[in-house]
Amino acid sequence: PNPQVAGQGMARLAAAGVQTDILNVQDNIAVQARELNIGFFSRMERGLPWVRMKVAASLDGQTALQNGQSQWITGPEARADGHAWRARACAILTGIGTVLEDDPQLNVRGLDSPRQPHLVVVDSRLDMPLNAQLLDTQGAGDQARQIWIYTAVDPANAEHALKRAALTARGARVIDMPGPGGKVDLAAMLRDLARREINELHVEAGHKLNGSFIREGLVDEYLVYLAPQLLGPGQGMANLPALTALSDSVQLAFHAVDRIGPDLRLLLRRA
Repeated sequence: PNPQVAGQGMARLAAAGVQTDILNVQDNIAVQARELNIGFFSRMERGLPWVRMKVAASLDGQTALQNGQSQWITGPEARADGHAWRARACAILTGIGTVLEDDPQLNVRGLDSPRQPHLVVVDSRLDMPLNAQLLDTQGAGDQARQIWIYTAVDPANAEHALKRAALTARGARVIDMPGPGGKVDLAAMLRDLARREINELHVEAGHKLNGSFIREGLVDEYLVYLAPQLLGPGQGMANLPALTALSDSVQLAFHAVDRIGPDLRLLLRRA
C-alpha cells in the first residue's frame, strides 16, 4: 500500500457502509486491477516507474533509413494508437538526439485528454535548443506540463550556468544526475522520477538511448509497432553490443499481439 494511505481507504469505505473484499493476487479481477494500475504498483513496490519503450519499425527492425528519414513507417491507425499510449503515461521521455534531429512536440494529439504527460529529456551535455518545440507545449494552470531536463554537466561551469538559467526562464527544470563517462545516471534518474510520483514512463527515443536503457536492464515493457515493409540497411531499434552466444540475448515474452490498421502491435515484457 501507499504509505501515505496505509489502509485508510479500506477503513473509509467500510465506515461508509461499502462492502469490501480482499482478493487473492491470482484472482482474475485482481490481475486486471493490477494491469490497470501497473505503474502505481511499480512505484510502491520498487521505488521505480514502470518503463515502457515504444518503437515503430519495419518488419526487418529498422526505425529509420540511413539518412534519418522515418516519417512514416507505420500507418495512421498505429500513430493514433501511439498517442493513446502516450496519454495514459505520467511522463514521456526522449533523448537530446531526438530533439536535435526531429524537433518533436512529444505531446498527446488527436484525442481528448484531460492533461498532457510531463516531459523528460536526457541531455548529458545540456545541448537543448532554447527554441525547441517541446518547450512550447507546457500549457498552463493546474494541468501544466512539467519539463525535466536531466544532465551530467558541471553546474559550476559559467557557460552551463547561463544555459541552465535560460532553460529555466523557458519553464524547464534542469536536474543534475551525473553518471559514469559523462552520461546521465539513468537508474538514478528513474528513482528520482518515482519520487516525483511518475508511475508510467513512456520512452520514445533513438536507438542509442534505447540501447542504454536495455543494456542497463531498465525497460519493463516494449510497445512495438511493426509495419509490413522491408527497408534494408538503416537505423535499428536499439544500439546493442554484438553477442557471441544466443544465451546472452535479452529474453522477452509476448504479452499481447494485435492488428492496428495494416500494422502489428506487439506488447512484450521481460521473460
